[in-house]
Amino acid sequence: MSRPRIVIVGAGFAGYRTARTLSRITRGRAHITLLNPTDYFLYLPLLPQVAAGVLEPRRVTVSLSDTLHGVRLVLGEADGIDLDGRTLHYTGPEGEGGTLSYDRLVLAAGSVNKLLPIPGVAEHAHGFRGLPEALYLRDHVTRQVELAAAADDPKTCAARCTFVVVGAGYTGTEVAAHGQMFTDAQVRKHPLRRGMRPRWLLLDVAPRVLPEMDEKLSATADQVLRERGVDVRMGTSVKEATHDGVMLTDGEFVDTRTLVWCVGVRPDPLVESLGLPLEKGRLLVDPHLRVPGRDELFACGDVAAVPDLEKPGSYTAMTAQHAWRQGKVAAENVAASLGLGGARKPYRHRDLGFVVDLGGAKAAANPLGVSLSGVPAGVVARAYHLAAMPGNRVRVAADWLLDAVLPRQAVQLGLVRSWSVPLDTSSPELARVPGGPGRQEEAGARSGPGAALASDTHDEPGRGGTGEEPAKGQPGSGSTQVRPGPGPAQPRTEADTAKGRPGATPPGEGPGSRFVEQRSEAETAKGQRGREPAGDQSGGRPARSRPGGEPAKGSGGEPAVNQSGGEPAKNQPGGEPARNQPGGEPARNQPGGEPAKNQPGGESAKNQPRHGTLEPPPGQPPPGSDTAPGPVKRSDPPDDSAKGDS
Repeated sequence: MSRPRIVIVGAGFAGYRTARTLSRITRGRAHITLLNPTDYFLYLPLLPQVAAGVLEPRRVTVSLSDTLHGVRLVLGEADGIDLDGRTLHYTGPEGEGGTLSYDRLVLAAGSVNKLLPIPGVAEHAHGFRGLPEALYLRDHVTRQVELAAAADDPKTCAARCTFVVVGAGYTGTEVAAHGQMFTDAQVRKHPLRRGMRPRWLLLDVAPRVLPEMDEKLSATADQVLRERGVDVRMGTSVKEATHDGVMLTDGEFVDTRTLVWCVGVRPDPLVESLGLPLEKGRLLVDPHLRVPGRDELFACGDVAAVPDLEKPGSYTAMTAQHAWRQGKVAAENVAASLGLGGARKPYRHRDLGFVVDLGGAKAAANPLGVSLSGVPAGVVARAYHLAAMPGNRVRVAADWLLDAVLPRQAVQLGLVRSWSVPLDTSSPELARVPGGPGRQEEAGARSGPGAALASDTHDEPGRGGTGEEPAKGQPGSGSTQVRPGPGPAQPRTEADTAKGRPGATPPGEGPGSRFVEQRSEAETAKGQRGREPAGDQSGGRPARSRPGGEPAKGSGGEPAVNQSGGEPAKNQPGGEPARNQPGGEPARNQPGGEPAKNQPGGESAKNQPRHGTLEPPPGQPPPGSDTAPGPVKRSDPPDDSAKGDS
């Protein structure tokens, strides 16, 4: 008898706990597959400390392969589920597709940033749901303080040192609290203009900080924030976001270069595609976490609307505590449905309290209903996190100890750019990369990879707007290509780039289209003896003589001379053998005489492209150090002159 197949979608709090519990219960009697975009579990409550430089990024991640024994990890994102056929389709990290069959499916895909119809927010704000967003915020804040310290204009200095956080919930409160401490420590090393200090604003339409938590805990957090210097404004939000700042609902315009969006989360859009009953975007399940009418389908965590048996008529909140506990119950009920465990159990919970780490020794906590503040609350908060983390406890404790006795390292790593962490994304745990599979339209709608640096160093309007012209020559802009060679990138449209590529697919018609230009085998074969030039190039007549030169006339016209697909040019493989070339009339004084021109050992040919590189076309500036970044796929070995440009 074959073992049952269990597929779990998502490795957040719910999915990770489900996989770990199922592995322990089944003990090899079932095939357990975990589908997740990353190879780690992210401990979200400590993410603000990563953005503030307290913890290193890997401290808040736990390896799935190392901790989930007997569970098969598949990297990818689910993009379609056939409920009747019991199959799940996914897309891997390199654009490859795959299908997983299952006997039981557990949906624990988690949540993404919640968007509101406020002009400019999608273009100028960044969320805080994944590790890439935390790394970007740390670099961005560091850069703003350093630029403000060097600014001569007081207004520019004040704008760069003003940071706006929208949403006074759990995440937003901790981001503002840790952020104020982080920037205050930075200005001690990079003093600002006299009388200036970093300014953090915390906005929310709610009447108080942490509105979903106990009032005493809320009052403690509010007091700590105000004492630290955070400008807490309740009943206020953003009306419009622009390059120069944000317009508040009370009519005030705040000059800023930083807008952090922490207004809440929404369920992963995957569940909307199932066509099953939803409750505010969450999949309706019974108290046993099973979807009614679908015995093989379970859901838990933020994507599931789980009935709250302690409060009849309501559903459990979208919190990490509920997700962690629901993961265990889901695993037990899945095993029971397969006859591999005990009886089914409904999900019941009892609040154990909440903790809010406000940085340093300050925190607010109410364990078992006992309200705490100050140092005792700080001890309880950190002890709770160490107990709740499924790994890295020693490393986290060591980082906390080092942070208490050593100054923080505030440097820009530049690993994550503004355009790679868009607010409107279904995968905040993944940073967008140039040329990534299926990401062209999304990344191309934003500024290029230099957007974060350019927008932070130049006060130009339209920072990051979707309607702007992308930075030319930058990966991620849909209308440019990265040319090989040491010279500056030459803008080319995607249609032009497709010309001359055998079997090239027009832009927008094929999956996984790339931002970078790829050299075809026919182009690589030029200059190699005995190779036949490729014919019937798609895309019409190639440009004359050189890539990037005079554009082809018409589509489907006569191929240009010296280009593959047309009449073979002299001195080119496949044409009439030229003099001084193998197979043609031997050159005079050969051999033993003066070496012929264009031959190895002789005078190099003039106006010939160097092997492995393409010269910039006429009118372009000479090669320099400002070459546009981006990888180029090459099939010939580059020479030494191309080093540093890949």
